[in-house]
Amino acid sequence: MTTLTQAHQQWAKRPDDERFISLDDMAAFTRRQRIISQMGTIANRNLSIAPVEDDPRSIAIMMDDDRVTAPSHWAFGQLCQLVGAPASYMRTLPSDLVSDCLNQSMAQRKVEQVGWLSREDQLSAVTGPTYGRIWNADVVDALVRNFGSGPDAQFTVPGEFGKQVTITKDNTTLFAGDRDMFVFLADEKNRVEIPDRRNGESGLLARGFFVQNSEVGSSTLKIGTFLFDYVCSNRIVWGAHGYKEVSIRHSLNAPHRWASEIMPALESLQTASNHSIVDAVANAKSIYLDEERVDAVLIKRFTKNQAQAIKLAHNADEGRPMRSPWDIVTGATAYARGLKHQDARVAVERIAGSILSDV
Repeated sequence: MTTLTQAHQQWAKRPDDERFISLDDMAAFTRRQRIISQMGTIANRNLSIAPVEDDPRSIAIMMDDDRVTAPSHWAFGQLCQLVGAPASYMRTLPSDLVSDCLNQSMAQRKVEQVGWLSREDQLSAVTGPTYGRIWNADVVDALVRNFGSGPDAQFTVPGEFGKQVTITKDNTTLFAGDRDMFVFLADEKNRVEIPDRRNGESGLLARGFFVQNSEVGSSTLKIGTFLFDYVCSNRIVWGAHGYKEVSIRHSLNAPHRWASEIMPALESLQTASNHSIVDAVANAKSIYLDEERVDAVLIKRFTKNQAQAIKLAHNADEGRPMRSPWDIVTGATAYARGLKHQDARVAVERIAGSILSDV
């Protein structure tokens, strides 16, 4: 048994405008954030930094399309990180010196492209060109589809000490802002019986999960699943059992991995007992398949040409042959990435996601 404080940390620091009392409200916020977002890549030589006139501590980012934006605190830190400059020190310098340093460093940078995300008149993120953005809106919409929203849903904002309470901004576990999002939902109505819980006696535990994501690069997509006794009023999880966590870095294929690996697992979590998505991934990694069995799994689900292309894609990405169901999922995801039409990509990713359920 252990105590989980992730939700408490969010609850303790989030301002009022980053708290939501329902997934529907949170979904509306994240969708608006996506609608007002623009993103792309730009060559280093076409991005320049200049001091803001009459403000010795502010800079402006100018792009090749005459776009001028002010970087957020977070984006400025990312920009400094890209060129190897210490952001904390750069913030102590006058803006003209900061501009000269960053422009010089950008000109010498080996990677020739920069990824960017802006919202309205502010530069919100500066990343590498291969950053794989998973939108907060997609994550929250998936939660609404699978778990519903409101007090009648199976998974809801947890109560206090095992008892249902009215959810307000003071006790919610749904948080989202410009930088990241965090969700904690629990099924306290359909508890799981665990043998030998205490002193040889069985016990009933609720199921819960955390979901965290950032579309500007402040964290990976993380999903943690667990069983627990109760949640107190300051959102600490007590008596947690079997906590497991899986994360997806925002690399180039992250959006495809979200679709093929996490989405099917979220769907199964709605009806699972103490089964977790991490268990499914760990199981898929642990099963050894020889070449004959790899071919059998592939041919059962894909055409002969697709199967060969998936094996080649896995070898190209991982530098070794497939040897587990997880490798097959990874190879199928890599193969789907190269398909031209979205419908074809989604079809392959859906099949790949079913492999986790089968093992």
